[in-house]
Amino acid sequence: MGDSKEAGTEAPPAGTAARGGLSLLSQGESEEPSAQGSALFLGGNEVKSRAVVKYSSAPPRTAFARLQEKTDLKLPPANWLRESAKLGPAGTTILGNSRKSKPFSSFGMAYDFIDSVGNDVDVVSDSENIKKLLKIPYSKSHVSMAVHRIGRTLLLDELDIQELFMRSSQTGDWTWLKEFYQRLIDQKWQRKKKSKEHWYQKAILSKFLYYSINGDGAAQPVPSTAKQQKSSSADQTNDSDGASWPAPFEMPSSVSEDPSASSQGLKNDFARNILWTFEDIHMLVGSNMPIFGGGRYPAVSLRLRDNNKPINVLTGIDYWLDNLICNVPELVMCFHVNGIVQKYEMIKTEEIPNLENSNFSTKVIKDIAQNILSFLKSNCTKEGHTYWLFKASGSDIVKLYDLTTLCEETEDKYQNPFTMPVAILLYKVACNMMMKKNQNKKHYGTVRTLLLNCVKLLDKSRHPQIIASANYMLSELFQLDEPKKKSSESPLNENSDESYSEEEEEMPDSDENGSYSTCSDPSDDNKAVAIIKSVGELSVPEKYKSIHQIRPSCAFPVCHDTEERCRLVLSYVLEGLKSVDSSIKKESDLPAADPSTPIPLKYEDESTRGGPEGLEKQMALFLDKMGSLQKGNYSSQSGMIPGSWQHKMKLQLILKSSKAYYVLSDAAMSLQKYGRALRYIKLALQSHDTYCCLCTNMLSEVLLFLSQYLTLCGDIQLMLAQNANNRAAHLEEFNYQTKEDQEILHSLHRESSCQGFAWATDLSTDLESQLSVSCKCYEAANEILQFSDLKSQNPEQYIQVLKRMGNIRNEIGVFYMNQAAALQSERVVSKTVSTAEQQLWKKSFSCFEKGIHNFESIDDATNAALLLCNTGRLMRICAQAHCGAGDEFKREFSPEEGLYYNKAVDYYLKALRSLGTRDTHSAVWDSVNWELSTTYFTMATLQQDYAPLSRKAQEQIEKEVSEAMMKSLKYCDVDLVSARQPLCQYRAATIHHRLASMYHSCLRNQVGDECLRKQHRVLADLHYSKAVKLFQLLKDAPCELLRVQLERVAFAEFQMTSQNSNIGKLKTLSGALDIMVRTKHAFQLIRKELVEEFDQPKSEETLPAADSSSLNREEVIKLLGIFESRLSFLLLQSIKLLSSTKKKTSSNLEEDVVLKTNKQIYSQLLRATANKNASLLERIDVLVHLLDQLARGGGGDGGALQ
Repeated sequence: MGDSKEAGTEAPPAGTAARGGLSLLSQGESEEPSAQGSALFLGGNEVKSRAVVKYSSAPPRTAFARLQEKTDLKLPPANWLRESAKLGPAGTTILGNSRKSKPFSSFGMAYDFIDSVGNDVDVVSDSENIKKLLKIPYSKSHVSMAVHRIGRTLLLDELDIQELFMRSSQTGDWTWLKEFYQRLIDQKWQRKKKSKEHWYQKAILSKFLYYSINGDGAAQPVPSTAKQQKSSSADQTNDSDGASWPAPFEMPSSVSEDPSASSQGLKNDFARNILWTFEDIHMLVGSNMPIFGGGRYPAVSLRLRDNNKPINVLTGIDYWLDNLICNVPELVMCFHVNGIVQKYEMIKTEEIPNLENSNFSTKVIKDIAQNILSFLKSNCTKEGHTYWLFKASGSDIVKLYDLTTLCEETEDKYQNPFTMPVAILLYKVACNMMMKKNQNKKHYGTVRTLLLNCVKLLDKSRHPQIIASANYMLSELFQLDEPKKKSSESPLNENSDESYSEEEEEMPDSDENGSYSTCSDPSDDNKAVAIIKSVGELSVPEKYKSIHQIRPSCAFPVCHDTEERCRLVLSYVLEGLKSVDSSIKKESDLPAADPSTPIPLKYEDESTRGGPEGLEKQMALFLDKMGSLQKGNYSSQSGMIPGSWQHKMKLQLILKSSKAYYVLSDAAMSLQKYGRALRYIKLALQSHDTYCCLCTNMLSEVLLFLSQYLTLCGDIQLMLAQNANNRAAHLEEFNYQTKEDQEILHSLHRESSCQGFAWATDLSTDLESQLSVSCKCYEAANEILQFSDLKSQNPEQYIQVLKRMGNIRNEIGVFYMNQAAALQSERVVSKTVSTAEQQLWKKSFSCFEKGIHNFESIDDATNAALLLCNTGRLMRICAQAHCGAGDEFKREFSPEEGLYYNKAVDYYLKALRSLGTRDTHSAVWDSVNWELSTTYFTMATLQQDYAPLSRKAQEQIEKEVSEAMMKSLKYCDVDLVSARQPLCQYRAATIHHRLASMYHSCLRNQVGDECLRKQHRVLADLHYSKAVKLFQLLKDAPCELLRVQLERVAFAEFQMTSQNSNIGKLKTLSGALDIMVRTKHAFQLIRKELVEEFDQPKSEETLPAADSSSLNREEVIKLLGIFESRLSFLLLQSIKLLSSTKKKTSSNLEEDVVLKTNKQIYSQLLRATANKNASLLERIDVLVHLLDQLARGGGGDGGALQ
């Protein structure tokens, strides 16, 4: 049995037909339209028609047998009423229901071609219904059809009122419709019986078709009367059974996975399903018309006509449409008189409209089709509603009723037998659209509308599975995958307008606005949705096209923010969970208590919470559980069977809820609402915990989610720790819960205790435990990534987790380090280092070490350097702790201090090695250099100030100090322009000053080695001059500059004591006075600060400059006193030396001028210092004036010292 393909242009040659059985073309095997259909331009280019066979169960076509003239069709052929492959289903049903479509025939087709429904196809129906609609203006007979809307597709089914009411009187169903029908339409309703003529014509046609396939033309003996009666009664039974109505549709949960179960009569039992495009209308049509072929006629339809009765318009339209729908180019007509065959006639399909007595315009048929479709589309606007299109026999008025609205006035909406098939179809179409990944976002608006309408139609207690599944799909419409991207809502709304056909215009969706302006007065029939006043209107081109294309409101909801989107998702998840739970509830309301399992109580044992120790235990338990999940342990408290639909659906819904809560938590986090964020991540983790209990096979994707949840939880706990001042507000947010969240949690509690992650989601008030919990969250997230090779599959997530682990370990390390420093500062009585301090050092050091390892494992040099830098700081704190051990007066720089400072230096050097070059991260590089410089400087200063003379020789100490100071200088970059530059300059100046002072001191105290003394003299001089240069660059260190200059003067005085010749002494004095002159810059700076302080006494408290100068006032007075005495001494010595030189040698004009100037200045200085009432500012002004005189008078000409 080969696949058969129905196409007007491809017929097998005569005699090649396969005999016996049916040949099927499955839905999946449907060919390209070009191979199966051809466009026929029929009726003088007036209409376009194209038919593509999507499915065919008919056998390959065979030539029909031409009956001999005078054959008596009243006599049955030998094969009459036997199954025949050639006639297909028409063979056995020709006397039964071939003309009678089943009430759900369109649904059977829709289920089979779900791709076409809701989107591409305008109408799905039996060809008989299509023909009946297009003949409305020509026919007086009644029309009664059920219309349903799915997306942009209309489903049309015959609604046999006669049959319906027959059933109604037996079962009591549809009584409300019967009453309504009798009240408004036909008060004297009674079943109309079919005439004998009707049965006679059917029998003759049947025998004719059997003769045509039999081909021997031999008449057979007529069956006995008894047989005939039996046959006749069978026919009648067939007639009534054919359109039998199923009971109001109920679907047991066992069948619910295949809603199109054949037991419900929703089969697609047409010989062929055809995609028929008539002008711009796309229809999926079912047809049972037998098609013959072979020889000269590749495809023909066979008709039997009574020669005495001319063909009328209705028959012509019938024949023409049948041929168009099935793509048959020719019609063979056999004429008979009283059952005796007369002749055959061939008619081309395009000639049918022009036959004598049956003239009709194909253009008018096209207009009728477009008008009827527009009328139905405009008024059948509500998905899920059953509409009834009705035209009474002999009437010109067509009415459309909304049976669902009428039905709602009765007690039970499930009395409508269409409810369930419509709901299933809505669900199937939505499912199908969701599967199409490439276009599903475009159709999200449609999918949502389909699903909402599906849920609206179903009874929650009868169909929990479909309701749960529909709600899950509704939740899936909202993208939650990328919480970080704020624009993730936009694609959902992008094409929501395109939900239905683009040419439809949006109009208000209401019953009142739905009717046409051509409607009769509402009082005529206020129950009708819309009315066509006269069938004649249907022939008017585009009568019902212009502005009445109503589109249901199915735009996708625009979610303004993440929270709104997640809340919508959770509302659907909750409805789904309720459906699942209600279906389990029936078996047992609550799970039986397990005697071996303790009942969880609200309070917790103190040992299991708080403090890192309790956390360690909980973490171990958690990781043990995660390991067992890999093996697939299943533990549901509600008694769900693994693999059941409830189990699968609940797993999906719970996973969706956990994702939604995660996204909500992430959004709250970005808004800095940390209490709310912790509440949401707690719900996400509780959902996940339940998922773990139910899951039989943990997917790596789900483990990855868990790692992300725990990472976010760690972030939140860290932020809560850092924002402790707002703890009350965070606690209030954390404890708040919506009704929806409570209900979801209740559903989760049916399956598990939800306590698996309690250790991670408690809101602690203790800073240490918050930091510990945060760290444990990251550690757990990292452990999870070790499972199932997730680490290598998700390198980005792994790097993020390790970065966070390094960061939190740094935070905890700093926390313990600061605690140790605080203990150290409080230590007054006891001078020794306490055990508590040492414990804190160990904890801090351990954290830093682990953090460094984390950063190094992901090659994060910058952060590793920062942690090494912090470890260096910890070593310095340890060193400082040891400096207090010992009496302040006898204090010496201890070996412990040296050890820790050297360790600090090691860590800083490691940090620099980690960075490599300054280009890696300039700010961190500069910071490490500064800290390293500071460490060397502190070490040198302490060795200098508290020299360990009991352990080392003076020379050794001086050497170490000198080396440390030079290293400090090496890492202190004075030339680099940055915010730290003034600090670097001050540090360098101080180092040079200290070194100069040290060499100066050595020079004073040393006796003996002249070479060494000379070296020290040169070094002291060099460092003093460098210190001066650097201090002069600074505007806020005038006292330091003054002190260095005074020390230089003292150095010059010391040198002078060892000089014997007057000339040498004069030269040195001259240099010292020159230094004095150069201090003018320092005095000007001091004067400026004093003036500012004097001018703004009220602002003194607020201005730091004034504050600092007022702090240094005592030092300024002290330095000023020293300066005055030294200047006085130098001037006096200068006058003495110059006078004695003048006596001994001949007069020198220059020296005379200098002597005179010095005398004048000395005289003024004595008078100024004698005035005890002079203010500080006045004293400085005098000095500046004197220094000016000294500079002009050339007091320092005798060889200035630089």
